[in-house]
Amino acid sequence: MILAKNLVAKQFDKKTFFEIPNNIDFSKIKSKIGGDDRLNLLLGRKLEQPEFQLFFDILVGEKRKKYDLKSEFKKYGYEFDEKTINHLRGIDIQIVSGKVPFSIIKECKGADLVEIRYEQLLDYVQPYHNPENAFRVIAGDFVTTEDGTGIVHTSPTFGADDAFVAKQAKPEVPALLVMDENDNLVPTVDLQGRFIKELGDLGGKYVKNEYYDDGTAPDKSVDVEIAIKLKIENKAFKVEKYVHSYPNCWRTDKPVLYYPLDSWFIKVTDFKDRMHELNLGINWKPKATGEGRFGNWLANANDWNLSRSRFWGIPLPIWRTEDGKEEIIIGSIEELKSEMDKAVKAGILEQDIFVEFTVGDMSEENYDKVDLHKNVVDQITLVSPSGKPMKRESDLIDVWFDSGSMPYAQWHYPFENKEKVESGDGQADFIAEGVDQTRGWFYTLHAIATMIFDDVAYKNVVSNGLVLDKNGQKMSKRLGNAADPFETLKTYGPDATRWYMISNANPWDNLKFDIEGIGEVRRKFFGTLYNTYSFFTLYANIDNFNYSEDDIALKDRPEIDRWILSELHTLIKNVDEYYNDYEPTKATRAISDFVQENLSNWFVRLSRRRYWKGDYQQDKISAYQTLYTCMLTVAKLGASVAPFFMDRLYKDLVAVTGKEAHESVHLAHFPEYNVAFVDKALEHKMQKAQTISSLVLSLRQKEKIKVRQPLQRIMIPVLTDAEKIEINDIADLIKTEVNVKEIELIDDASGILVKQIKPNFKALGPRFGKDMKLIANKIQSFDQEAIKILEQTGNYTVEINDKIITLETSDVEISSQDIEGWLVANSGSLTVALDVTITPDLKKEGIARELVNRIQNIRKDSGFEVTDKIGIVFQENNTIKEAISTNETYIKNETLTETIEFAADVINGTEIAFDDIATQLVIKKH
Repeated sequence: MILAKNLVAKQFDKKTFFEIPNNIDFSKIKSKIGGDDRLNLLLGRKLEQPEFQLFFDILVGEKRKKYDLKSEFKKYGYEFDEKTINHLRGIDIQIVSGKVPFSIIKECKGADLVEIRYEQLLDYVQPYHNPENAFRVIAGDFVTTEDGTGIVHTSPTFGADDAFVAKQAKPEVPALLVMDENDNLVPTVDLQGRFIKELGDLGGKYVKNEYYDDGTAPDKSVDVEIAIKLKIENKAFKVEKYVHSYPNCWRTDKPVLYYPLDSWFIKVTDFKDRMHELNLGINWKPKATGEGRFGNWLANANDWNLSRSRFWGIPLPIWRTEDGKEEIIIGSIEELKSEMDKAVKAGILEQDIFVEFTVGDMSEENYDKVDLHKNVVDQITLVSPSGKPMKRESDLIDVWFDSGSMPYAQWHYPFENKEKVESGDGQADFIAEGVDQTRGWFYTLHAIATMIFDDVAYKNVVSNGLVLDKNGQKMSKRLGNAADPFETLKTYGPDATRWYMISNANPWDNLKFDIEGIGEVRRKFFGTLYNTYSFFTLYANIDNFNYSEDDIALKDRPEIDRWILSELHTLIKNVDEYYNDYEPTKATRAISDFVQENLSNWFVRLSRRRYWKGDYQQDKISAYQTLYTCMLTVAKLGASVAPFFMDRLYKDLVAVTGKEAHESVHLAHFPEYNVAFVDKALEHKMQKAQTISSLVLSLRQKEKIKVRQPLQRIMIPVLTDAEKIEINDIADLIKTEVNVKEIELIDDASGILVKQIKPNFKALGPRFGKDMKLIANKIQSFDQEAIKILEQTGNYTVEINDKIITLETSDVEISSQDIEGWLVANSGSLTVALDVTITPDLKKEGIARELVNRIQNIRKDSGFEVTDKIGIVFQENNTIKEAISTNETYIKNETLTETIEFAADVINGTEIAFDDIATQLVIKKH
C-alpha cells in the first residue's frame, strides 16, 4: 500500500459517531492490527481492547500497500458498550443502533507505518518468487490526496509506476506471478483481460465488464463480486461506490489494462545526457516545449521498449535458439542470405527463399523480389555457431522506430548515399507535429540521430497545438461538436480556412475553431484584397495601363505613394523575419493589417480621384504603378499561406504587364527589402493622420453622425512646434478622410479643454511597489498645469516620503472632458475635439453627398459604364432641390451628370430614402 506525501489526518471532535455494519467481526479487526509489536509501541501500549483500524478493498494481484513518509494519520478508538464487548466474547447479541462513539487516541506519520505487514485478503495464490517480501507497507511519492484517501493499493504486474516503486523498495517487492501448466510464470490476468483459473471462483471472468461482448456482461462486475466476497467474509469494514479517473482507450473508449510482457530494449539511458545537450541547439517553437516538456522527457528518458506484439510491421531481425543462449541480429538482406546459406548447408533450412535477389543491385526491380513481412521471414530458420536451430523472435519493431529512421531510410542508408547522409543531408531544416509527439516522432528522430550520428535530426520544430471547438472543448463526432473539414473547404475554400487558422492563433497554441471566423477572414481580408484588385483593373483597363512606362522615380512620386511603398518595404522586412523565425501568425497578421488598413482603407480611399480623373499623366501613372507593386508583393508574401488565391492574383497581374516571366507565384523570388524606400518619419506622420482620423470617426459614431455629413472643424492641441508642422503637412488628408472643413491647432488648451488624469496601476505597481498608493493619490491631485507639463515633457517629478520620484506618461492615463457643442477623444498624448454643430449649409452638403452615393449605386445596378455620362430627373422635393442648388457642380462632377431636372411625377423611377427624406429619380444615358 502506498501513502500520499501530503496527506494530513482530518480533525474529529470527540464523541463523533461512525456507522458500523451489522455484520462486522470485531475480533477479526483486533487480529488484523494486533500482530505487529511496532504498532503497539506506536500506540504507546498493548492493544488489550478492540480498536478500529481502517482497511481498504484490495484487488487481486496486490501484495503491499504504499504510504508516503510525511503523511499524518490518526488512530481511532471505540468506546464500546457492554453489549458490544459481550459480542466480542462470542455472545451473539445484535447491535441495535449500528453506531458507536469514538475518539482520537493517537496520531502518527506515514513513516511510522512503513514496513508494517498486513494479511492478504484474497489468498488464492502467492508470488512465485520471494513471497515473504510481499504484503507490506512501502513509501511512494506519486500518490496524491486530491483523489481518494491518499492510500492506494499497488501491483507491480499491472502498472509502470507500481513496478518502479516495487523495484525501489528494499527488499524488492515481488510481482504476483504464478507458474502455469506450461511452466511459464504468468500474471493473474491473461492477455484477454480475464482472471486465470488459479484464482478459483474468479477464474475466467473479465476484470472489467466493458471487455465482454455486447449483451453478455453479467449484472455484477467482478469488482462488485470481490466487494461482496470481502463483506461476507468480514474482511471489509465498509464498502461504497467512489467515482475516480481511470485511463480509457481513445479509440474504443474502454478501460485500459496494463500488462507485463517480455520485451527487447534499446539502452537509451546511456545517451540521454548527450540527447539533452544536442536538444539545446534546436530552435523550438514554442521554446517552452523544447526546454520544458521535451527537455524533461529527455532528462527522465527510460530505455526504449523496441518490440511489439503485432502482425503488420517490420519484423524484429533477431534469431535465437530455443534456450535463448545463442542469438544473431541481422543487418541486411545480404547478411540474411549468407546466414540462410549456412542453414541450408547445415540441413536446417531447405533453401534460400531469397535466391532471386542479387546482392549489390540497388534497383527497385531487384528489391521487389524479396518480401520481408512477418509471415515470410518467420519461415526462415537459421543455424547457431553450435549447430542449433534459431527461430526469429516473434515480435515486430515499434513503428515509432520506423518514423524516427525516416531521414536516413529515405536515402536507403547505409546501403546507398552513405556520404550524403553522414555529411548532414539527412537533417531536416524544419518539422512540425502535435505537441504529443514530444514522446513520439520528435523523440524517436532525436534519439536515433543522437545514438547513430551524434547529431540532431532537425534544426527547427513547430509543436502544433490542438484544434478545439469554439468553446475550447475537444472536437468529437460523438459529442456533435466536430467541424466537417470537407464541408468547410467546400463552403469557404482552403485558403480562407488556412489563413483563419494560422492568423487566429500561434500554431503551437490550441485553436478555438469557429466556422464564423473563416467567413470573417474571407470577407475582411480576401474580400478587401479582391475588391482592391477589382478597383485597380476597372480603371487600368479604361486607361490601358500595362506598366509599359518606365518606373517613376521615388522622389517624383506623391507623398501618399512614397508612404505606402515605405510601409510595403517595412512589411517585406517584417514578414521575412517572421517566416525565418517560424512565426507565421505574426506574418499573416502583418499582411492582413497592411491590406485592410494601409492599402485599402487609406491609400486606395485617398487616391480614388487619381484613378478616375481624365488625364493619363505622371500622377495617375504613379498611382497605377504603386498599387500594382503593392498587390504583386502581397501575392508573393502571402503565397505560402494562401497558395491558390495568391497564385491567381499574381498570374492575373503579370499576364497583362509581362513584368515577370514566372508561370506561378510559387516560382517567383521572394520580395527583397530595399531600405531606400523606407521613410520612417513619413510612416510616423501618416500614422498620426490615421490616429487622428480614427479618433474623429469614433466621435462621429458615438454621436451617430454619418461620415457623408460634413462638419465644420476639429480642434487639436499641439505640444510642440514640430508636432504643429507635422499635422499641417497631413491636414488635407485628414480633412478628406473625416469630412471636415477646418483643422484648428491650439498651443494652449487651458480654458478650452479640461484634462482628466488617473493613475495607471499596471505600470505603477511594478515600478514603485508599496509606494504605489501614495503616488496614485498624488497623481489624482494634479492640476491642469501639471498635466500640461507631463504631456509636453514626457515626465513630471513629485516628492513622496522625502524621495523625488519621476513619473512618465506611461504611468498615467490622460483624457479630456467634452465641452458644449464639441466631443473630445484621446489616444496617448493626442487629443482631438470635434465640433458637432450642423449648420443649414452643412446639412445641404450632407444631403448632396447622400444623393451622390445613391446615384452611383443606381448607375452600377443599371449597368452603366464608368465613363458613361448621364442625365437625372428628380421628383419634386424642396429639400433636395435646395441641396442640389448649392452643390450642383459637386454632384455633376462626382456622378458624370450633364443635366439635372425636376418633375412633379417620375415614371418608372427608382425610390431613394435617407434620414427623413424620400423621393424618386430616373437616370438616363446622356
